Amino acid sequence: MTVVTAETLGQLNADVSVPRYDRGQVSTGIVHIGVGNFHRSHQAMYIDALMNNGTAMDWGICGIGLQPSNRRIRDVLAAQDGLYTLVLRHGDGTWDARVIGSIVEFLFAPDDPDAAIEKIAAPATRIVSLTITEGGYNLDDVTGEFNSSDPSVAADLRPGAVPRTVFGMVTEALARRRERGIPAFSILSCDNIPGNGHVSQRAFTAFARLRDPGLAGWMTRHVRFPNSMVDRITPQTTETDRAELSRRFGIDDQWPVLCEPFTQWVLEDDFADGRPPLEDAGVQIVSDVEPYELMKLRLLNASHQALCYPGHLVGYRLVHEVTTDPLFARFLLDYMTQEAIPTLRPVPGADLGQYANQLIERFSNPEVGDTLARLATDGSDRIPKFLLPVIRQQLAAGRPFTRSAAVIASWARYAEGTDENGAPHEINDVLAPQLQAAARRQRAHRTAFLEDNREVFGELAGDTRFTAVYSSILTALLDHGVRETFTDLDRYGALSMDGHKPAGLERK
Repeated sequence: MTVVTAETLGQLNADVSVPRYDRGQVSTGIVHIGVGNFHRSHQAMYIDALMNNGTAMDWGICGIGLQPSNRRIRDVLAAQDGLYTLVLRHGDGTWDARVIGSIVEFLFAPDDPDAAIEKIAAPATRIVSLTITEGGYNLDDVTGEFNSSDPSVAADLRPGAVPRTVFGMVTEALARRRERGIPAFSILSCDNIPGNGHVSQRAFTAFARLRDPGLAGWMTRHVRFPNSMVDRITPQTTETDRAELSRRFGIDDQWPVLCEPFTQWVLEDDFADGRPPLEDAGVQIVSDVEPYELMKLRLLNASHQALCYPGHLVGYRLVHEVTTDPLFARFLLDYMTQEAIPTLRPVPGADLGQYANQLIERFSNPEVGDTLARLATDGSDRIPKFLLPVIRQQLAAGRPFTRSAAVIASWARYAEGTDENGAPHEINDVLAPQLQAAARRQRAHRTAFLEDNREVFGELAGDTRFTAVYSSILTALLDHGVRETFTDLDRYGALSMDGHKPAGLERK
């Protein structure tokens, strides 16, 4: 068994691809904040592909970790010279393994905040990219306003404070570049948020305005915030994954990344100080990302929410178990074709019906081993961004929203903390106590989950067109369970038309 390091690359199994470039010649051009599995399966992979083709050698990646949990990735990358194994898991059981070498530095900001800020402020840094999660931008889900009262943000805004948040560190780096006459960089969000570039601009300039209005004005003129759409299903790495990698390839990697073969990156060509030739690695460079990102968010990401809660309630724990069940496969396709796709603009070069069917195929890959627990994490951040816009548009157009309402009702039932077999599960969400308290009230008061979480649902909590359908589906879930309810969902569609409860749905 061979440990992955720079010295051992030549000793690895011949079936494992390794960097073909001299990593000693790579210089940093990108600082990435939030180095997790997705970044390593996606953006870092694309940069590595360019380097293997003899280009982008001045676009190496320096990772920066802000959270205490990032200590582990710091230690793993340090022990492995920044190298790690990326494994593509195919549906037929075959694996393709490749060592990625594009991450050439990593800084753990709490150890030395100034070193991290200086790295961001350095002239060679031309892109600061982000995977800080959907909820990491500190914007109110209902109003869209920056939350200046957040304790961490407030601490960073105090005079003389040592920055600790992503907003404080990046803004301080920009202030130093402005003072030194260094051109601004681009801030590139790679998170699953509609208009992620616009969201980033709103968040970072709002923070800068609170600190120094002049700096905010300079940022508005010079910093670019390209929109992007990213896609690759990348589960958490398990000890079983590590052991199987060792068995198949003889590799000892402390933190490999295992993912599906499919990958997509659609990127707006709007950069302040250049970019790598990413189109040469298969990235779609476009002038308008929105049609692609809405396709992905409302089909793939919303479907993840649509399968994880009802699937878990009936006893499944893995994604492919749900999507190979004909009942749930049909439910997902009906959600996508009847409710999500009607809210989308045409997507250049994409057949939306074919894309929907391809998603079911991707979800059904047993080798990926994606868990429902991962998808069910942070529903209060994800559902407002992925699913609620579909409901709002369908309501506005007078079109069906039954299956979307069924997802919300399934989430409410999931928030009670047990599945239909009585097995308990953890609610992994920043609003977990609030969600669970509301779910405990819903058996007596059907709309409690909506009304007690208005910061999530906004005006939908009081929209009787939605609450009537939602309440009847929730009643059926509580009385009859997921399978019986989902088998006959079309009966609930009448509620969106006339507001009356279908016969036979009274609580028994």
